[in-house]
Amino acid sequence: MPKSKLSAFLSLLLVFLSGAIVGALAHRLYTVNTAYGGSAPPPRRPDPEEVRRRIVSDLKAKVHLTDQQVTDLNRMMDDTNDAWHKMQKKLNAELRGMRDQEWQKFREVLRPDQQPLYDQWRNEREAEMRKRHEQQDHKGQNGQAHP
Repeated sequence: MPKSKLSAFLSLLLVFLSGAIVGALAHRLYTVNTAYGGSAPPPRRPDPEEVRRRIVSDLKAKVHLTDQQVTDLNRMMDDTNDAWHKMQKKLNAELRGMRDQEWQKFREVLRPDQQPLYDQWRNEREAEMRKRHEQQDHKGQNGQAHP
């Protein structure tokens, strides 16, 4: 291959490789920014009462509900909400019982000198969880989204 052809081939190869590298980097930057969105806050969980008002309003407008039907709909939604909360409390109690059994079984395999350390660790952990739960409840009461 003559020198000018070799020079042209190497120049063309260099341009092609440079374009491929720049394209790969640009693609990487584009997908990282669009997939993760930077430091944007997570989407806000809608307020249940706001959702309920929207549903009732939409049904009233599109299905032409009467005032009595709106009253019945609200009562049914209240009943469902109450049943949901009862089921949730029951499930939480059962899960808490299972978790306590697990902790107790684990405690039984520890040596007597390890058990007080384990009890202290568990108490600290539960205090942290209570604190986190109270903070979430406080944020929820202020109209802010739960984390």
